[in-house]
Amino acid sequence: MFKKLKITCDEATTICDKSQYGEATVFQKIQLNFHFLVCKICSMYTKHNSEMSKVYKMKAKDCKEKKQCMSSVEKEELKRQLQELEA
Repeated sequence: MFKKLKITCDEATTICDKSQYGEATVFQKIQLNFHFLVCKICSMYTKHNSEMSKVYKMKAKDCKEKKQCMSSVEKEELKRQLQELEA
């Protein structure tokens, strides 16, 4: 039984990411929580990852509320700079 619950750190981070987007199964969430009992690093990763997601969501909301557009001159300058980087 416990062998099925045991996962690697790579699997744990993948399940963590899936869980944040509601894509993880109940069994995967159980595996993840079991993994947290033995791996504090993955537990910390999950905590930081969820905090960062909250910050990004707040920032995205702020950006949507503010209509900030680049002028034609700024767009052309950015386009020129990107072309220089490609060359």
